[in-house]
Amino acid sequence: MRYAAALTALLSFTACSPEPAAPGEANAGKPKAAKSSGKDKARADKAVACRVERFEKARLTVCIADPARHRIAMALGPKDAPEGTRPYRHLALLAASRPPDAPPVAFAMNGGMFDEDGQPIGYYVEDGARLQKLNRSEGPGNFHMLPNGVFYGTGQVWAVSTTDDFADRVTERPDFATQSGPMLVIDGRLHPEIAADGVSTNIRNGVGVGKDGRAYFVISEAPLSFGKFARYFRDVLKVPNALYLDGKVSSLWDPAHGRLDNMAPLGPLIVVEQSGKGTP
Repeated sequence: MRYAAALTALLSFTACSPEPAAPGEANAGKPKAAKSSGKDKARADKAVACRVERFEKARLTVCIADPARHRIAMALGPKDAPEGTRPYRHLALLAASRPPDAPPVAFAMNGGMFDEDGQPIGYYVEDGARLQKLNRSEGPGNFHMLPNGVFYGTGQVWAVSTTDDFADRVTERPDFATQSGPMLVIDGRLHPEIAADGVSTNIRNGVGVGKDGRAYFVISEAPLSFGKFARYFRDVLKVPNALYLDGKVSSLWDPAHGRLDNMAPLGPLIVVEQSGKGTP
């Protein structure tokens, strides 16, 4: 029943909702609220996970998942969906399907490449259950631009590794995992096949995990090259490893700023929830 209601909500959202606002623009034109204290502002700033930055004239939104405050999970589709219709395919359907007692969502993003039915084409683990095995085959497209990699985690420990490193070093199944490609940054260096500023430009999104244990999710607000996108992870975020999640269809749900992208159909989704630890 929840799935059917969520599907109805998605159709309504698609037909009636305005273009989602970017972070910082959601409250444009609204009356200003009364000034809050410095302590209240600090608490509010801490609770907001996403912010807009500029890098080499490109506008990027970066969302930070903090192990002290957040939990990361994969979501392919509703557990009560009819057979053959499991993938959400849209962030709006994910949002509408959330039960009332579910933890608040800090943000969510498309996470990993998929086939025409929305099913993952690479390694995929949701709630500790493996739904797709590790894909080490060669082929065309970004996914097979080797080395590709895996974003995964257990509890509050998260990581990005090349597929080969993951296969060699990870001996226990993680709580969540998604395989995508190519790697953007590998041990502090850019992927060897990525040009400094190639002619191919797209809306892009990716993820890296810093030495502080935090996961940095980035989505571009306009088309940009692989090289520029990868350099942001290396030079600004300074993450040792970063993974490309997808392009063209890249989408973000950022509740704090009223943003809910509703573009092309998606596959696996990464959901970052408030864990209740260290929250204001």
